[in-house]
Amino acid sequence: MTQAREFEIILWGATGFTGSLVAQHFVDTYGPDLNWAMAGRNLDKLEKVRAGLGNTDIPLIQADSHDQEAMNDLAARTKVVCTTVGPYALYGTPLVAACAQSGTHYCDLTGEVQWMGQTIKDFDASAKVSGAKIVHTCGFDSIPSDMGVFYTQQQMQLQFDEYAKAIKARVGKFSGAASGGTIASMMVMMEQMSKDPSIRAEMENPYSLNPQGEHSGPDGLDDNSAIYDNDFQQWTSPFVMAAVNARVVRRSNALAGYPYGKDFSYDERQLTGTDNAGKRKAKNIALGSKLTPGIMSIALMRKLAGKFLPKPGEGPSPEAQRKGHFELFFHGQGSDSAHSLKTRISGDRDPGYGATSRMLGESAVCLARDELASDAGISTPAAAMGAALIKRLESKAGITFEVC
Repeated sequence: MTQAREFEIILWGATGFTGSLVAQHFVDTYGPDLNWAMAGRNLDKLEKVRAGLGNTDIPLIQADSHDQEAMNDLAARTKVVCTTVGPYALYGTPLVAACAQSGTHYCDLTGEVQWMGQTIKDFDASAKVSGAKIVHTCGFDSIPSDMGVFYTQQQMQLQFDEYAKAIKARVGKFSGAASGGTIASMMVMMEQMSKDPSIRAEMENPYSLNPQGEHSGPDGLDDNSAIYDNDFQQWTSPFVMAAVNARVVRRSNALAGYPYGKDFSYDERQLTGTDNAGKRKAKNIALGSKLTPGIMSIALMRKLAGKFLPKPGEGPSPEAQRKGHFELFFHGQGSDSAHSLKTRISGDRDPGYGATSRMLGESAVCLARDELASDAGISTPAAAMGAALIKRLESKAGITFEVC
């Protein structure tokens, strides 16, 4: 980006539940110091959100996701587009195309592996030419996992002068539920998989988000079983977002030129407890993880589930967001059995909304303001922003990174 832009950030989808939380974060954290605008399809709703923020000076932009010319104009006006409008496979492609073409940095909340793979194929080359950093997965999926591995590897270097050859991520205690937007995205992904065998094949490759020609490595598909982990001395179960997070972590390593090695191994699971109750919980979650894909591949079952699950635009009360929390533990193992350490990443808001909105907001500010030496293209949080993002997450987003 060489020419001056009207705004530092345009928040696309500001009228949605998560979008309004990002807007509130900008107002509370940066006040008039941040030059940003709110954008959406409905001007009346935008004005209502602005009134609720108590700042009538925030510029408003009305546009439609499917209007390519409108997306082009929007992208050309700002350094960064920060978007919460999903499912991204349905609404996100024109905006990514616009940003990649105009050299505008971009961040979103998608966990839609099939769509991310398509954006890599379609827009990575043009983003590299224009200088745009297109960064997916800037919420609970996958910032804690991706930045947790980045931080753990930093600590491995400091303590042992080597990178870990294998890292285990283990989800500890958390309070909060998946957002309606995340659920809607998963529904779209299930529907597309049921219709297109190539998408199913892509989802069965643990390295599907790696650069072309580099779709292989030591990791297999996640084990949908109850497993006792000796390093954590607890039972573990599959974790619902592991498939997305692990692919992002592997892409980060690839984009950085494989500093952890091409034989680097990563797996992510959920801690369930040390005793028989923990074992039963792990087995129950494992059973659910085995049955759910088959059940949700049936259109009628998706429609039925949609009546009971949270919908986009819905979310918990401010009090519930404040009471929410999450933690992830990481175990890094070097070449020597004595070269191992554990780290912990934690957040002081519910993962699906309060923490996610602040992570996304800080990703946008990081892209807009920080000197980043990373390459342009379709990137990841760790590859694009690295240590600069950790600094912002710790100081502005209530996220803690520590060695255990």
